[in-house]
Amino acid sequence: MDSIIDHLGVTVSDLAKSKAFYTAALAPLEIKILRDLPVVAAFGRGQKPELWVVGTKASYQSEAQYKAITPNHVCLRARNRDEVDAFYKAAMAAGGRDFGPPGIRAEYHPNYYGAFVLDPDGHNIEACFHGPA
Repeated sequence: MDSIIDHLGVTVSDLAKSKAFYTAALAPLEIKILRDLPVVAAFGRGQKPELWVVGTKASYQSEAQYKAITPNHVCLRARNRDEVDAFYKAAMAAGGRDFGPPGIRAEYHPNYYGAFVLDPDGHNIEACFHGPA
């Protein structure tokens, strides 16, 4: 299934801290930093950066918006349930806060398997797998 999202960005208050968190948490999904710039770390699988972790005010943000980071929800696609489990374990070890351990989320659909972790700024980072066990 093709995604309708090309890429997205989340604003963080401490880029170094967030880079360390995302690098560790996303490693089990084989997602890594593809672009490491002074104010942004762009993560992806393969050649294309899809998740931009931004440590500065964006051109469309006011100073007040940047200072008051509003948590977002980002869900990353895992290729199997083991990757979801490994993501959760790595994210927790990297300082994430539990927001829902790995498991079936039947309210979404019968085979939806996901895990939720809050990053250092409170962004709800999820890994999910849509297939059967």
